[in-house]
This record gives sequence, C-alpha cells and structure tokens, in this order.
Amino acid sequence: MRILVYDRGANVVRVFNRRLTDAMPYIKNRYLTVDEFRGSSNTDILWTSREFMENFNKLREKWGSPIPVRYAFKRIWEGGHSGQSQHYAGLAIDMAQGMPKSKRDKLRNLASRMGIFSYVEPASLTPTWVHIDNRFGKAACGAGYPVVRNGSRGNYVMVLQDALLNLGYTSVRNIDGIMGRRTTNALGNYQDNNNLPRTEETNCPTWQSITSRVVGKGVSPTTYLP
Repeated sequence: MRILVYDRGANVVRVFNRRLTDAMPYIKNRYLTVDEFRGSSNTDILWTSREFMENFNKLREKWGSPIPVRYAFKRIWEGGHSGQSQHYAGLAIDMAQGMPKSKRDKLRNLASRMGIFSYVEPASLTPTWVHIDNRFGKAACGAGYPVVRNGSRGNYVMVLQDALLNLGYTSVRNIDGIMGRRTTNALGNYQDNNNLPRTEETNCPTWQSITSRVVGKGVSPTTYLP
C-alpha cells in the first residue's frame, strides 16, 4: 500500500509503503492498522494527515483499550459518504461499531472533551458509531472543503486530483497532494468545460460541481490506480 501523509506543520506530503497488516504511519503500538483505516475501500493508495494519526494515538491512550474501526478512508469516486465528506480527504474515522451504547457515549464524550479533533459528530447523527475528524481550513461553502489554488498542498489537493483524474483530466498525471501548474491548469480546463468562471481555484461552485459529478461514479478509464 502507498500512503500519503500530509504534515501540516512542515507543509510537506510524505510517502510511505506499508502492508495491510502494518500500523498506519505515525501510529503507536498498532492502535490503527492500514487495513482498519482502509476499511471498505478497495484502493491501493491512501492518504491522511500526521495530525490526525497522532490525535488518534492520544485518544487511544486516554481510552485505554482497543477501539474498533470499521469505516475510515474512501476515494471520492467510490462514494458511500456525502458530497464533500472528510472520509475522502482521509481525515475521518467512524468507530466503536458494535460497542454498547453506554461505551459509545463515553468514547464520544471523551473525544469531545479532549478538544483535539476538529469535529466529533453528535449521537443524534451517528446513533450506532462515533465519528471523529480533523478537517482543516476555512470551508469554501457549508461544512465542505476549503479553497485550494496554485501552491496549495495537502489532503484537499489529493481529493481534487483524484476527482479530476477520474473525470478525464489526465494532465494531472498522479496524486501527490501538491497543487502545481498541471493540476491548476486541469482545474481551469474543468471550469471552462462546465460553464464556471476560470478562477483556477476551488471556490464553492467549483467544489459543488466537481463533487456532484464524481461522488460514487466508480472507476473510469482515467482513474489513478497505482
């Protein structure tokens, strides 16, 4: 498995090679394996952030016992989540499935009290699991993804590159989390082809357009499958 990890502090994307049975990068003591993070996805490339993995370590240490994880990463064309889900950015985990309600509530409350996650979903929205994520940046619209533009790096660039490749904008070449000239041009071409102003950045209408076209679309002839 190829795993891209965005280190926000250093503003770099690091690449790791791991087996499904290995721990995720930056995870201690096998608290979270690659297979658990991959969940129901069928991909051979994953991405996440160093901050998210280190915060999961802290939660696991405070909790003091294993935390079952069933759903985490998905590629946007695989679908399974809402249009601008943090799961597609590799920044969300749905966990504690199968735990008694009392334990789920205790874990959810602990995650909230720790204050290290950007969002812990309330029980009214996740009645049989606990959702945590480490989204970052100011959302372009609603609770979605932030604006990315030439020079941006990180998880939301990875989502954009994945979507553009799936939609046939092959000049992107691969997924590296770096918004360089190729990705910027591909984004501008997408905007030209879809009656959007050519801003070459992912403003709200652009994210809405791209995600509505690619979520759950499935593998296309140009999908990046390393």
